[in-house]
Amino acid sequence: MTDTNDAGAQPQAGSAPAAPGLNILGQYIKDLSFENPNAPRSLQQGEQPKLDINVNVNAQPLGEGQFEVVLTLTAKAERPDMVMFNVELVYAGLFRITNVPQEHMHPFVMIECPRMLFPFARNVLAEATRNGGFPPLLLDPIDFAQLYRQNMAQAAAQKPN
Repeated sequence: MTDTNDAGAQPQAGSAPAAPGLNILGQYIKDLSFENPNAPRSLQQGEQPKLDINVNVNAQPLGEGQFEVVLTLTAKAERPDMVMFNVELVYAGLFRITNVPQEHMHPFVMIECPRMLFPFARNVLAEATRNGGFPPLLLDPIDFAQLYRQNMAQAAAQKPN
């Protein structure tokens, strides 16, 4: 099948709207902190540690259709007698978004952008824990749509009537 439209041709009246577009213009570590406060004791075999993981997503517009999206991942592993490690990663991306209606922009930015960043942030976190002397911390995939719904419900519940 061949495309009969010229690359620069305007869509004809009645044609379907352009598909939403998402481009990653850059991605980067904004902050990375790894603490191993009880080494070398924390590296010795012992009781399985309790792992506490937190995820946060923020975004800010930077210009016409451009957003910086920041994914913050924190993980703390501790046994009853000591903290084994504490790691925080602030990983961000610069995105260009096109052809998304304004009423859908917020969920698009807060769901699709962190979904694109997550595999890279997950790898940085795994390498940091491995380099700290522990097995790599491999986070399970995150359902950013569910996280967005939870955050919106929580924000709505906190609004005064």
